[in-house]
Parts: sequence; C-alpha cells; structure tokens
Amino acid sequence: MAVVRAKGRLRGKRPKLKPRQEAHLVGLYRAGDHRVTGLEELLGVTRSTVYRAVGRAGGRGGPTTEGLDAGGGAGSTR
Repeated sequence: MAVVRAKGRLRGKRPKLKPRQEAHLVGLYRAGDHRVTGLEELLGVTRSTVYRAVGRAGGRGGPTTEGLDAGGGAGSTR
C-alpha cells in the first residue's frame, strides 16, 4: 500500500458522475424540470446520489417555490 500511495495511484472509489454531469443534474433539480426519480433514470444513479450532489452544490433546497404564499398549506392552523 505504501508503494502505491507514494506513486499517487491509491485513489479510492471513483465518483458516479463527472463534475459537468453533476452540475447539469443540480440545474435540472433546482429548475423543477424533473423529479428525483426522473433524474435517477436519466443519469443512471440512485436517489442518494442525486441528493448528495444537490447537497454538495449548496444545500438540499428543492425546486423553487416562487409564486406560492408563505403560509397555508396542508396542516395549516389558520
């Protein structure tokens, strides 16, 4: 192991997505164009990979909610 590490060949597990693919995935997720299930199928990854990529890109913020009022959804006590 020490010889391999010294040569710089011990790399660990390779990422499922290239940086460009991950950026595309996050863009589609945040735009609200696709559901998580659709992104899984589109890129051939699991649900956890999708959420992990979104988390790395700056939080788990879901698709934008512009135009929705700030209260009153299911479970509201108005």
